[in-house]
Amino acid sequence: MPPIYLASRSPRRRELLAQLGVEHELLLPPPSDGPDEPQLPGEPAADYVRRTAREKALTGAELLKQRKLAERPILAADTTVILGGEVLGKPVDRDDAQRILGRLSGSEHEVHTALALVHRGALHEDVSITRVRFRALTPRDIARYCDTGEPYDKAGAYGIQGLGGVFVQHIAGSFTGVMGLPLYETARLLALAGIVLP
Repeated sequence: MPPIYLASRSPRRRELLAQLGVEHELLLPPPSDGPDEPQLPGEPAADYVRRTAREKALTGAELLKQRKLAERPILAADTTVILGGEVLGKPVDRDDAQRILGRLSGSEHEVHTALALVHRGALHEDVSITRVRFRALTPRDIARYCDTGEPYDKAGAYGIQGLGGVFVQHIAGSFTGVMGLPLYETARLLALAGIVLP
């Protein structure tokens, strides 16, 4: 199976690609001093996640040319937790994590993971939308979870594949999409680049 480039720093995405048996190398720009993937003023949350994935893939294509690297498909993704039309990103600190988890408590939210693949000059896109319902959380639940350190590098301040999974009462959609790389949609895009999975 030919290798691809992954335009993402997410260790979970790397793990999921490895689970599929897809060899990959990271293709990343230098870290930015500015805000991480800012939402544009007035931009709907569903448009934001798609644009961010698209920009990552297109930036990867530019880096490919600049660095004179071998031509390979470039896969990018972005995961966003959306509650009532509002993006709930990665928490900046403990107070922010507690605020986000308090908002998710006892309610249903959506997790959108957008995918973008650049191959031979063409851009292909897809998106996975999953509805997740949390049980009601007590302040003690939230504090204990924050003590684990798990919420701080995750959109929506939780990891469904980790301890955060105990808060999930119901899921309708893709479990791996909530993790950050929906395998069904990923396989469908990779097939467009001639990479066919079982």
